[in-house]
Amino acid sequence: MSDKPYLLTDDQIISFVIHGYHIVEVDFPDGINEMVYDEISQLENNPGDGILDAVPKLYQVYDHPQVRGALVSLLGKDYQMSGHRHCHINPPGSRSQSWHQDGVNQRHHQVRTVLAMYYPQDVTMDLGPTVIMPGTHFRNAPTDFMATYANLRDQVTLTVKAGTIAITHYDIWHAAARNIGDRNRYMLKFLFNRVSDPVEPSWNHDPEEVVSLTSRFAFERACQCSQSDHYKERGLRHKMWNHLLGRGKE
Repeated sequence: MSDKPYLLTDDQIISFVIHGYHIVEVDFPDGINEMVYDEISQLENNPGDGILDAVPKLYQVYDHPQVRGALVSLLGKDYQMSGHRHCHINPPGSRSQSWHQDGVNQRHHQVRTVLAMYYPQDVTMDLGPTVIMPGTHFRNAPTDFMATYANLRDQVTLTVKAGTIAITHYDIWHAAARNIGDRNRYMLKFLFNRVSDPVEPSWNHDPEEVVSLTSRFAFERACQCSQSDHYKERGLRHKMWNHLLGRGKE
């Protein structure tokens, strides 16, 4: 099956560059999400990297054309699934997680790795949703400093329906909220890597229409920040965009 009908648009790629995430609401076959949730619930131990073997239905999740289309758009046709993946369990009575970055942010301007976080159940505010901070894929902060932060202005709470996959830049700040509900909230975290540098856009690119869209890099803010930080972000956005277009490694 061709990926083209499911590839992202210029507008969606620009949004990812600016905000650092893209939400995919997948139209899975009836019962898939419920079966994944039930199979995870029956595991005696968290298998860590072995979650894909423990719950083979996850192959159907990450092979879905909508998911593949988004990953191809961001990482190229030859992207690969990392060997590291994990089932994050947020049980009732949990405490809020500290803000953190999974990657080591070096203010780079390339999309090398993304997180693809799948939620097999509806995630409501009481179930301890994942919280992300838009634009922070361009910001570096020591973990000890981030641990002192609480709620941040403009943070995005991923209250989503079952079957949603949140694809984020590897360096985005994120955390799990406390679960005050009555059941486990599961999130399946898979990593996907770029294999080769882009030589051309890997999404549904329209060179004529995109000209007006790129003005978003100069004026749109992912979150409230100082003029100085916004100025720095604008340059990094253009570098990331140019790299995705295949205009060299820099």
